Amino acid sequence: MSALLDNWYTRAAEAPKRILLADAGDDRAAAAADRLNADGLAEALVIGRDIGSLTDAGHAPADALIAELAAVTEGPWAGRPLDVDDPLVIATALVKTGWAAGCVAGASRSTSDVIRAGLRVLGVSPDVDAVSSCFFFVLPDGRPIVYGDCGVLPDPDPAQLASIARSSAATFAQLGGEDAHVAMLSFSTKGSAEHPRVEKVREGLRLAKAAAPDLLIDGELQFDAAWVPEVAATKAPGSEVAGSANVFVFPDLDSGNIAYKITERLGGAQAFGPLLQGLDGVLHDLSRGCSVDDIVNVAVIASLQAG
Repeated sequence: MSALLDNWYTRAAEAPKRILLADAGDDRAAAAADRLNADGLAEALVIGRDIGSLTDAGHAPADALIAELAAVTEGPWAGRPLDVDDPLVIATALVKTGWAAGCVAGASRSTSDVIRAGLRVLGVSPDVDAVSSCFFFVLPDGRPIVYGDCGVLPDPDPAQLASIARSSAATFAQLGGEDAHVAMLSFSTKGSAEHPRVEKVREGLRLAKAAAPDLLIDGELQFDAAWVPEVAATKAPGSEVAGSANVFVFPDLDSGNIAYKITERLGGAQAFGPLLQGLDGVLHDLSRGCSVDDIVNVAVIASLQAG
């Protein structure tokens, strides 16, 4: 285990939180919960094993929330049935009302299922413009980096790019223990090319700076200019971020998703995620090919982010 993971485990064990695993009937979720509990990393409960329904939790605010959501008559959810027996609905309602600190799901459910429950029950955090995701990596040499967005927004507009940048920087600072240096990536560096897609990144940078003046962020940058100091000195002299970036914001889901898989599979990085960002509560997705270790690690991350 890397030094960073050791630190996460130590911090989680100092103040274990109640974390819900919403993959009912999945043996991996059950094994992960047992390990989390045995190691004192969380009070882990599996929906469908330890909690069968909202009634089992005995938490009146969650019951009231679900009744309110089911009765909505306006907006995108109006007239759409709410399955109160869905483990994702149960878990997110208990997180939203404070009975649990966070939820991890997706071992047996699609990303769209997880995000849909998050949007409907948790809602969007009031301080962001978009729900997005990121991957947190520990490189073979131990360095942490973050990629966003790799799993939610196919073609983010400038405001969404700015939101991804701010959320990804916050995730990095929470988990990496270092200041975020955010690179807004493009096929252009500092005006080396002109194209509407480059202009989108520039506008996203402007909006991010306006919303978070103290954030260390720069763009548009090609990856080599963002990562390699010698290239940065040539392509982006004077940049506070170029050559030292640790948070990388991709212009679209194609590039972000492809890059994260290359970094993990060819680069040998340990990947954690997709970590959802921008919801009004802690909810994280899992790959359906995840291992027990993956579930444990993401549950520990959820515990740390719950405060």
